Amino acid sequence: MSADVKPTTSTSPIKITDSALEQLSSLRQELGVGDDHFLRVGVRGGGCSGFEYQLGFDLPEDDDQTFMVGDEKVLMKAGHALYLIGMEIDWATGLDNRGFTFNNPNATETCGCGSSFSA
Repeated sequence: MSADVKPTTSTSPIKITDSALEQLSSLRQELGVGDDHFLRVGVRGGGCSGFEYQLGFDLPEDDDQTFMVGDEKVLMKAGHALYLIGMEIDWATGLDNRGFTFNNPNATETCGCGSSFSA
């Protein structure tokens, strides 16, 4: 294995439900996302509760940790695991809410829309 190739771990710090994995697969096809892009999960400062979730397709970077969830290769910065370990990403299809939802056991507060939290 060359020095610039990092192994993919088999233990994932997060869970992604089957319905969310199906939606991600559909989005990948609809958007024409290439095989060189993977799912990035992370956090950034902002939102009404202090942190916002990041979820999107991205190219791998040198300092990424990688792991597999179902058929999806997931990228995450090591420092983000502190806020996301044990989190579950789901796809909601209810009348009041449609989209990705984040069930994060590390969140001490969440906003009404569910896209930001504090820890």
